[in-house]
Amino acid sequence: MLNPEAARSEAAETPLTAPVVIVGGGFGGLYTALALAARRLHPPILLIEPNDRFLFLPLLYELLSGELRSWEIAPRYDSLLAGKGVAWLQDRVVRIDTHSSHAYTSSGRCLPFSRLVLATGAQSNDFGIPGVAEYSLGFRTLADVERLQRLIHNLKERSRPLQRLAVVGAGASGVELACKLADQLQGSTIVDLIEQGPGLLPQAKAFNREQAEQALQRRDVRLRTQTRVEAVQAGGLTLLGPTGTEQLNVDGVIWTAGLRFQAPECQPAIPVDRFGRLSCEPSLQLVDHPYLFALGDIAQQESPLPATAQVAFQQAECLAGNLLRSLAGEPLEPFHYNDLGEMMSLGRGEATLVGGGFTLAGAAAFQIRKLAYLARLPGKSHQFKVAAGWLADWPR
Repeated sequence: MLNPEAARSEAAETPLTAPVVIVGGGFGGLYTALALAARRLHPPILLIEPNDRFLFLPLLYELLSGELRSWEIAPRYDSLLAGKGVAWLQDRVVRIDTHSSHAYTSSGRCLPFSRLVLATGAQSNDFGIPGVAEYSLGFRTLADVERLQRLIHNLKERSRPLQRLAVVGAGASGVELACKLADQLQGSTIVDLIEQGPGLLPQAKAFNREQAEQALQRRDVRLRTQTRVEAVQAGGLTLLGPTGTEQLNVDGVIWTAGLRFQAPECQPAIPVDRFGRLSCEPSLQLVDHPYLFALGDIAQQESPLPATAQVAFQQAECLAGNLLRSLAGEPLEPFHYNDLGEMMSLGRGEATLVGGGFTLAGAAAFQIRKLAYLARLPGKSHQFKVAAGWLADWPR
């Protein structure tokens, strides 16, 4: 065990030789790595991510509906990072020693770092409700999409009377998913959208909320507001709504209600808020930890920001600059969020958007949304491949 003086000495020497370690390869982590690698005279960069593919989550709904293909929204890390000056380690960080500036992985590696970026994102939150983990599907991974596609196929093949799917949570994820499901199921199955609050999309722009309500109505999605899920069972839900307790029989439950955040264990412990997020300075530096940074969903600043990819995109550029400034002993710059607007998919070939002083919904909004996300896909090479694939598909 190092004494405090030795720990300070080791921590002071480590930045001279160790890489910048980025924990998590989602939007925050991957885009920080790419932004840092694009800077002149950048330090060694190590991205640690257990999955083999990056997942562009905002387009996961189009993968479910078959409008996009898996290689377009889920490129491999080794392909994305080839020749970029970023080393990728397929592993998971389980512990961070802030005194000695070392990260420990699930495979037993002990890795020194000069600066460390925490970008571990978010996971689904079951809020401790009985049966959610056992009997519901998530919608955050490629495996989730495959399971849901099999369920859709089975429901369409069976086509029994009063088949029903329940989507829990009427935030953006739940609304987008409910619209895609209704289009895919083509009337063979009732879709219920269950929301604990008084209405859908409480944080959305008014125009997008109105368009979402109309899209759900056109698809006959049953919106149940002020209704709390008490338990999930095989084949059913226990609900507590305005009229009391109800047992709802369903053929599947998709859970999109809320997120939880969990960073790797840190020694000494780093304080987190009640949701598990890390407190950051305006510079994205962790409070009282000058060598540690965080961004994306897991980072909590004094002014709360939405848990969206747009925030992580912008933070990545700021953080790349601040990492170089930190290593050079220069003052860091604060992150300022620029709200560029809001886009939502509302069924097959439809979307709604608000931004730049205008609003748009329908097929044109769907195409603009696709083009906007094309420009945000990681790496120019991947963007060109996807664009070429879309142009080849255009006549169809």
